[in-house]
Amino acid sequence: MKYALITGGTSGIGFAMAGEFLDRGYGVILASSSRKNLAIAKRKLEVKKSKIVKSTKQIIIVEQDLSISGGAEKLYHKVKALGTDVEIVVNNAGFGLLGGTESININDDKKMIQLNVTTPVCLCKLFLRDMYENGRGKILNVASTGAFQPGPYTSTYFASKSFLYSYSRAIRQEAAARGVIVSTLCPGTTRTKFFEKAGQKIPIWAMSAEKTAKIAVDGLMRNRGIIVPGVINNILRIVPSGVKMYFVEMLKN
Repeated sequence: MKYALITGGTSGIGFAMAGEFLDRGYGVILASSSRKNLAIAKRKLEVKKSKIVKSTKQIIIVEQDLSISGGAEKLYHKVKALGTDVEIVVNNAGFGLLGGTESININDDKKMIQLNVTTPVCLCKLFLRDMYENGRGKILNVASTGAFQPGPYTSTYFASKSFLYSYSRAIRQEAAARGVIVSTLCPGTTRTKFFEKAGQKIPIWAMSAEKTAKIAVDGLMRNRGIIVPGVINNILRIVPSGVKMYFVEMLKN
C-alpha cells in the first residue's frame, strides 16, 4: 500500500485531506505533536471511512513536535522505521499570530518560522532524496493566499508563506525532470482552528476544509503547480498588493 504523510493532520485541511487520500486508496500517516489529538483523529477517520478502512495499517499516527529544531529529521526517521511506501508528503502543519510585529513574543515568532519554514524545507529535502531514488513521488506544500502580498499585523505568517510559495515553485522545476511532482496549495480563508489559534473569528465567507481539501488533492493528482481554491481567491491574486494590504489591515480592526 502506498501512503500519504500529512503533517498537522489531526484537524482542518490536513484532516480533510486524510479522508480524501483514503478515498483514493492510499494509507495515511498523520503527524502531530499531540498524541491525544492523533488518537481522536484516527478514530474519527475510522468511523467516517468505515466502508474503506479495513485494516489498522491504513491509518498510522506518529507523534512529533515539528516546531522544535530537529523535529523534521526525527519525524523522517520515525516514518522510515515504519517501512511504509510514502509516495506523498503533505507539509500542512503551521500557525499564524495576529498583532504588531513589536508586540508578538520573539520566541513565538521563532517557533512559527521553525514550523512554517524550516520544517517543510527539511522534509522536502529528506523525502525528495527517496523520491528521486524511486523515480516517483508527490509533495504538496500548504502555503496561503497570504503568500501573494505582505500582511500588516500578520507579518511573519504572511512572510513565511511567501517563502514556502517561492521555495515550492523552485523545487517543482528541479523535481520535474526526476519524475516527482511538487505542488503548492494557497488556500484563502478556511473554516479551521487556525483562526482560534490566531485570536480571530472565522469570517462568514470562509470555505470549508472539506471543499478545500478535495480541490487540493485533485490538483495534486493532476500535477497542478499552484492550487488556489475558489473563484474569489483566484480573482484576488491579480488585485494590486497595496490594495490587498489595506484590506488585511482593515480586517484586523
